[in-house]
Amino acid sequence: MKRWQFWVGILISAAFLYFTLRGMHLGDFWQTIKTAKYWWLIPGVAVYFIGVWVRSWRWHYMLRPLKKISTRKMFPIVCIGYMGNNIYPARAGELLRAAVLKQREGVPISASLATVIVERIFDGVVMLAFVFLNLPELARLTQNSGVVGTMNIRDVAIIGAAVFIGALLVFLLAAMFPRVTEGIVNWVIDHLVPTRGREQVRGFSLRFLTGLESLRSPVEALMIFLTTVLIWLLETAKYWFVMHAFPFEVSFFALMLMNGIVNLTTTLPSAPGYVGTFDAPGIALLMAYHVPQAVAAGYTLVLHAALWFPITLLGAYYYLRQPLRWGKQMETLRNEG
Repeated sequence: MKRWQFWVGILISAAFLYFTLRGMHLGDFWQTIKTAKYWWLIPGVAVYFIGVWVRSWRWHYMLRPLKKISTRKMFPIVCIGYMGNNIYPARAGELLRAAVLKQREGVPISASLATVIVERIFDGVVMLAFVFLNLPELARLTQNSGVVGTMNIRDVAIIGAAVFIGALLVFLLAAMFPRVTEGIVNWVIDHLVPTRGREQVRGFSLRFLTGLESLRSPVEALMIFLTTVLIWLLETAKYWFVMHAFPFEVSFFALMLMNGIVNLTTTLPSAPGYVGTFDAPGIALLMAYHVPQAVAAGYTLVLHAALWFPITLLGAYYYLRQPLRWGKQMETLRNEG
């Protein structure tokens, strides 16, 4: 609460919501909420948790060079990570799940963080692929739709692609040429890091590099990519199921575009739970498809709640069954870092 980053996130979320929801008739919004067919959330939540299980399998697959851990054991830790991302700012759930994995399975935090970062890079690449796949459709949309109408999605996608694909290439090269990478890392540490903290940084960096071993094989890298595509298609399926609770219809490809845009926008600083940064671009995109503002807002806010509450509650349940020993884990993190 005392950190300026927290308040910056609050202001960004408030700005996104203000510019998107201004002018909306609250009566129409409440009517949309009251008449929604909420039973469609049941298959939506079910298919979403299938996606979370696939995420758990992907993390298990990436961690195999470090330790073979079953998907069944990974699933609760992934849920805990989602809970952390949803209630803490700056995606702190990623560090939380690495710390929980260290406590429960003994995997070094620095090594598991490498796999988490690689996961997020693959996620970003697939999200951008969803956007690029639908750019011709986006170009045909009306330009009077708030956020979507005032931002050049094509330029944002190109810049994002350069960042994510560039980062992925760096990690792939680091994984495929470990000795060269280790030599570069040691040179940088020896020449740029103060003597006092040199060995600590070296230990953290080398353990981090061990987390990239799953990328050494092109076949395994391709498997991770295809799994990531499946994960996001399953999440888009949830968008599709929830859509049927409301009086509008767009194509599955339009929902893929929405999924890509809203998840890329949530990389911006925001209030915990991606308030505003998720909702504003989703509402604006649906309005570009001529969905009434009240219906677009009702759908997007219910979808956001359906994405937030179930996984957060399940993650909290799994966490409380075996809470993190924070003192011990923070000491471990300091020792590794």
